[in-house]
Amino acid sequence: MKVLVYGATGSQQNPVVHALLKRGHQVRAITHQANKVSVLEESGAEGVVADMADYDALLQASKDIDAVSLLVPFFLANPADGFQYAKNAIDAAIAQKVKLLVWNSSGFIAPEKMGNPSIDLRIDVLNYLQASGLPFIVLQPSVYAENLLGPWTAPFVANEQKVAYPTPEEMPVGWIATQDVAEFVAEALQKPELAGEVFHLSGVENLTGKGLAEKFSIGLQQTITYHPLPPKAFGKILDGLFGEGAGDGAAAVYQEIADTKKYPPMHVPMEGVLAKIPVKMTSIEDWVAQHKSVFQQSV
Repeated sequence: MKVLVYGATGSQQNPVVHALLKRGHQVRAITHQANKVSVLEESGAEGVVADMADYDALLQASKDIDAVSLLVPFFLANPADGFQYAKNAIDAAIAQKVKLLVWNSSGFIAPEKMGNPSIDLRIDVLNYLQASGLPFIVLQPSVYAENLLGPWTAPFVANEQKVAYPTPEEMPVGWIATQDVAEFVAEALQKPELAGEVFHLSGVENLTGKGLAEKFSIGLQQTITYHPLPPKAFGKILDGLFGEGAGDGAAAVYQEIADTKKYPPMHVPMEGVLAKIPVKMTSIEDWVAQHKSVFQQSV
């Protein structure tokens, strides 16, 4: 099978490239960074430079493709561009008679819009897919464990033996490893019989802040506690990474959660999903141990 992978050099989609190659598939890997093509080709993929805003480029990239792995960038200067990117990819797949598209929505799709464009566009993309006639599968992961590698968490673990994150201690979260999501994507791409289905994904455990700290304690073999990072502090860190104002939306979402105590569902029972898309999942303590060096680097 020949699979087109969008965002192939990104942290979420590059593992998909490797998961597909491991299964013996041909991979055409799209990146907008020309200097990353050689890395993709060294891995065994066909590297293609294309911008998701360029429909003609996506149409060409979709030629002779059997299936598509789609992901829309989350951090965009203009979040509204995300829907157009998705539309271009979907329309190109339809025009080239692609047999199946698997979309990783990078988070749960809310039942209604919340006023955050980066999150709300997921509803628009889902509606467009459902009306398109293109066979598709949607995977909605909860929260990536890799978020805990960011500068809002890892330095606190290394310097203060605290897991810091902008969620209240009592809020349960089903953290899921990026590699596990990539395996779900690769497996789903091989299952056209599941077309039309929308799956929620999460880790197998539903952890409060205290529970997460206990997993870190096991993985790092030292005592770790939980620290609910103030949402404004989290937003400021995002601003430093992506530019002034980049963290406003995320900070507002976490602040509303803290204020209202209305916790969004961040965990789902995985038995039914695993019965249809069998994947060996990673425990959080094992994931922490795998990234031990990151959590021990003092800053």
